[in-house]
Amino acid sequence: MEKKWGIRRPPPYPYALNTTVDTLLKKEFDSYRANKQPHPLIQENNIPANLFANQALLNKWRSNLAGVRYYDEKLDATLFGAVDDVLEFSDGKLAPLDYKSTGSSVPTVYDRFQLQMDVYSFLLEKNGFTTNGKGYLAFYIVNKEDGFGDRLPFRKELHEIDTNISDVPKLFKDAISALRKDSPSPHNEDCKFCQWSKQASNF
Repeated sequence: MEKKWGIRRPPPYPYALNTTVDTLLKKEFDSYRANKQPHPLIQENNIPANLFANQALLNKWRSNLAGVRYYDEKLDATLFGAVDDVLEFSDGKLAPLDYKSTGSSVPTVYDRFQLQMDVYSFLLEKNGFTTNGKGYLAFYIVNKEDGFGDRLPFRKELHEIDTNISDVPKLFKDAISALRKDSPSPHNEDCKFCQWSKQASNF
């Protein structure tokens, strides 16, 4: 609806705190990268990898205007995503690393996180790199037990997930097909947001 008719969903409440944590984590991880030191979170979880060394390329991959991109000639379409970070193993293989901050006591690996890691791995492969079939989620969880004290304390968890890039091409193709097909109406009966939009347009 947004791409074909310009009908946007109402914007969610701004995640300013999450965005700030993400920015601070990038600075922290980059400082370890600049000093060629392993990040403690990676060490503590016995992951035999270093932070991806090419800061300039990583900055490009992080950009929402650039990201890691792949142009499919048959589809005449581009798939891209902006990664938070990348791990590099001794054999040269890469794995995407994404920062997640949450106020929940137990972090949840949602389906969209799995898809995110799958797509990032697919894009890295299409850009000439080899991935190791893994993705990493660095969860920074608000520690509610130690009090506030003018500081927001976090505890950290690193979750390793298996990635599957074999489904990404079909998902990409299906998405492009959905965007390009002629739909009879933006108000699909099976789409709850479509129905809300239809009712809202009557006011």
